Amino acid sequence: MKTFIEETLDTLLSNPDFNFEKTTFILPSKRAGSFLKEKIKSKVHTTIFMPEVLSTEDFIAQVTQLIPLDNTGSIFELYQTYVQTIDKEHQESFDSFYAWAQTLIYDFNEIDRYLIDADHFFNYLSRIQDINHWSKSENQTDLVKNYLWFWKQLPELYKNFTHRIIKDGKAYQGLMYREASEKIVSYLEENTQDYIFIGFNALNTAEQKLIQYILKQNRGKIFWDLDEVFYQNPNHEASLFVRNYVKKWDYFKENPLKDLPRNYEQPKNIQLTGIPKNIGQAKYIAQILKDLPAEEIKQTAVVLNDESLLPVLLNSLPENVEKINITMGLPLGDTPLASLFESLFKIQEREEDQLYFKWVLEVLKHPFVLQIFALESEQLQKEIIVSNLVFISLDKIKSVENSAFSEFLNQAFQLHQSTKSFIQAMLNIIQVLRGKEVDNYALETEYLFHFNALFVQLKNILEEQSTVDHIKVLYKIYRDSLTTKSLDFAGSPFDGLQLMGMLETRVIDYKNVILTSVNEGVLPAGKSSNSFIPYDLKKEYGLPTYKEKDAVYTYHFYRLMQRAENIHILYNTEQDGLNAGEKSRFITQLEVEKKLESTFVNPKVPSLSSQLLEIEKTPAVIKKLEKQAAYGFSPSALTTYIRNPLDFYKRYVLGIKEEQEVEETVAANTLGTIIHDSLEQMFLPFVGKEICKEDVEKLVKTSDDEVLKQFKKVYKNAPIHKGKNLLIHEVAKRYLHNFFQFQKNELTQHSVQIISLEAEEKIQVEIPQLQTPVFIKGKVDRLDSLDGIKRIIDYKTGKVEAKDVTIKDWDLLGTDYKFSKAFQVLCYAKMILKDEDYDKAQGGIISFKNLKSGFLELKQGKETLISNEMMIQFDEVLQNLILEILNPEIPFKEKEV
Repeated sequence: MKTFIEETLDTLLSNPDFNFEKTTFILPSKRAGSFLKEKIKSKVHTTIFMPEVLSTEDFIAQVTQLIPLDNTGSIFELYQTYVQTIDKEHQESFDSFYAWAQTLIYDFNEIDRYLIDADHFFNYLSRIQDINHWSKSENQTDLVKNYLWFWKQLPELYKNFTHRIIKDGKAYQGLMYREASEKIVSYLEENTQDYIFIGFNALNTAEQKLIQYILKQNRGKIFWDLDEVFYQNPNHEASLFVRNYVKKWDYFKENPLKDLPRNYEQPKNIQLTGIPKNIGQAKYIAQILKDLPAEEIKQTAVVLNDESLLPVLLNSLPENVEKINITMGLPLGDTPLASLFESLFKIQEREEDQLYFKWVLEVLKHPFVLQIFALESEQLQKEIIVSNLVFISLDKIKSVENSAFSEFLNQAFQLHQSTKSFIQAMLNIIQVLRGKEVDNYALETEYLFHFNALFVQLKNILEEQSTVDHIKVLYKIYRDSLTTKSLDFAGSPFDGLQLMGMLETRVIDYKNVILTSVNEGVLPAGKSSNSFIPYDLKKEYGLPTYKEKDAVYTYHFYRLMQRAENIHILYNTEQDGLNAGEKSRFITQLEVEKKLESTFVNPKVPSLSSQLLEIEKTPAVIKKLEKQAAYGFSPSALTTYIRNPLDFYKRYVLGIKEEQEVEETVAANTLGTIIHDSLEQMFLPFVGKEICKEDVEKLVKTSDDEVLKQFKKVYKNAPIHKGKNLLIHEVAKRYLHNFFQFQKNELTQHSVQIISLEAEEKIQVEIPQLQTPVFIKGKVDRLDSLDGIKRIIDYKTGKVEAKDVTIKDWDLLGTDYKFSKAFQVLCYAKMILKDEDYDKAQGGIISFKNLKSGFLELKQGKETLISNEMMIQFDEVLQNLILEILNPEIPFKEKEV
C-alpha cells in the first residue's frame, strides 16, 4: 500500500528543480506533519535541512503574528467590549452574558472565516429579527423592545471587539483567518519560501483566498487527497468541496486537476457489523485484533467516533497488542480527580454553614483523599455514622487531631466568600494531595499537575477580570475549560496499534481500519447547531450548513477507505437512546455501492449457574455454633435460619453485619425501637400494678413528649422536624395515640395488670442427643394479665394478620418463614412461662398497622390458650431445628428467598 504522503513526495521528487530547503509544507494537523517528516527521512538519502512543516493553525499564526485567544479569553474580552459599548440601562450581568456569549463568539468565528461583511450581515440579521417579532406592532413588550434593540447593536459590538483585541496583538481563530487572508500579500513579499498544501478538503473562504493567492503567485502547489471515483461522481458528497474549488478557482482553469488515484476500486475486505452497546463493540474489536500478527497491528487504526468507548476498549485489548498510541487524549473531565473538584464546587452551593453528610462523605471517601489521609478519614467517617450526623458543622469536621488533615478539611468545606479565595483553596488542596511519594503515584501526579494548570489559568483570569464575582459563574467557566483540556498519552505514532478520533486520521493511511460507532447522529453528527444565525441567512451568505458539515464527515469516512485493504465498520444496534441503534446513512450507501450486507453479532454471555450455595460445617464452625448455643439462640436468630440458612451463617457464624450508614430518613427498625422504648418508659411505673382508664388518659398527654425524647435518644443528631422524618415522627405519635385508645377500649370490659416490660429471659432447651448445653434467650416486650389470664405480647410496627399467628401444620413451623411470628411467640412463651401456667396464658402480637384487629392471639384451630400439648409439640420442633443447626453433617444450604 502506497500512502498519500508517499505519493505526494514521489511527485515532488520527480521534479529535478524541487528544493526541500526552500519549501514549507502545510498540512491540516501536527500529527500529519509528523508522518510527513518520517517519510521525508525515508525518501531522501542525502544530507539536507529538514523543511519547515506547519499545521494550518501554525501557518495562520505565522502570517498574522497575532496571539491566539481561546474560547474563555474571547468571552472575557468580549464582555469588556460589551460593557463599554452597551449603555448601563441595557447591560446584563456577566452571569447572564456568559449564557449567550459563547454562541455569539461561535458566530463571529464563522463570519470572519468566511470573510463576510459584518455590518451588512448583522443589519440583515437585525431586520430578520424585526420581522420575526412584528417590529411595527404597537403593543410590544419591554422584553421584545430590548431584544430587538440588542440586535441593532451587534455591528458596533463586533467592530469594537475586533478592533480592541487586534490592537492588543490578539485574535480568536476566525479573526486570525480574516487577518491572514489580508496579510498574505505582504507576508509573501517578506518571505522567499514556496508553500506546499497537502491533504486539505473543506476550506473556509479565508483559506481559499490565501491559498489561491499563493498559487496565483506561482509560490506553491496543492495536493488533494481524493479518489478519482468520488471526483467523477457529481452527486458524491466526498468530493463536494474539491469539485467546487476546481469549478471556481482561476488556478484550475490553467492547471486542470488530473492524475487522481483510483485506489477505492481496488479489492477490499469490508465488513459491516451491528453490535449492541459499547462493551459489545470493544469485545468485538479485541476479537479482531487477537487474530492479527504483530506486523499487521502496526498498520492498524481503531477510529473511535464516540470518545466514551476509549476506557472500555483499553480494558478489552488482547495480550498480543503490546504497544498502543492514543492520539485523542483522555478528557480531563473523565479522570478520577474530576469528581473530587465537582464535589467541592457543589459544596459551595450551600446557603448555610451546615454541611450535608453526603457531601462530606463524598470527599472523605475519594481515593485521592484516602491516599494521603486514610486513617484520619476513616475515623471521621466512623464518627459521622455512629453519631448519625445528617448535617454537620464545619467546626465539628475540623476538630480532628491531625493538623494537616484539619487544614485540608477547612480548605475543602469552608464557605468561600470570593472566587479568588476558592481558587486558592483548590490550589492548596492540590499541593496537599500531591504528597511526598510522587514516584509511586506517577499517574495520579499527572492528574494533579493538569488540574493545577487549569486552576492557575482560572486564577490568572480572575486577576485580570473583576466580573467573575460568584462561584456559580466560576463553575460554568471551569466546566467549559475542563471540556477543552485532555491528558495526552505518551506513545509513538509510527509503532503499535493506533487509537484515534476521526479528525486525527486526516492525510494518514492505514492498511487495516476499524471504525466504531458508525451510527446516525454520531457519524454524521446531525443537524445540531449552536448558532444565532438562521439557516436561510447561512445559505444567503455562503456559510456552512448541516449539509456542508455532513459532506465533511462523508469525505473523512470515504478517505479512510481509499487505500485501506481490510475495513471493519461497527455500529450500535441497541435501541435505548436518541438515534441509538440506527445505522449511519454511510453504511446504507456502502451497502448499495459495494453490494454489501451487514452481519449482526451478539456478545456471548455464559449462562449463569442457578445452583444454590452450600457451606460445609467445619470443626471451627461447629465450635462457634456450640459457643453460640451456650450463650443462647435468640428467636430472631432461629427464624433467620428458617428463612435462609446462608444468612444465618453470614450473620451468626461469620459475624458479618450490615454496613452502618448515616440514617437520613428514619428506618423501619429505628421506628420500631422508638415505639418499643416509648411504651416501656411510659408503662414502667405501672409494673406490678393494675392499670385503669384514667392512667391511660394521663399517658396520652405525655406521649408526644416521650416520643420526641426517644427520637432524640435513638435517632441522635438527625433532623426530625422537616421532610420525611417529620411525617414519620407524626406517624410514631399517631401509633401511640391509637394504641392508648385500644388500651382504653380494652379496659372498659377487662381488668389489666402489667407484670413485666422488656424482660430479658433465658432458658435451657433439653436436648438428650447433645452433650453441650443449649439455651434460647430474648426480650419479651410485655407480659400482662387480662382478667387473670397471662398474655405474652410482642409489639410489631409492621402489619401482622391473624393468619400469621395461626398454627395449621407443626412441620411447617420450623421450616417455613411464613410462620416466623408464631414461632417467636412460642419461644417467648417457653422462656417466660412455667409448666403450670400453660393452660392459663395466651401469646400473641399487637400490630400497630392493624390495631383494629386488637390483640392477635396465637392459636391452633379455635384454641387460643397455650396448652401443654401445644408446648410439647413446639419443643419437638425447636429441638429438631437446633439439632439441624448443630449437625456437622448438614451444611448450610441457601434457600431461594
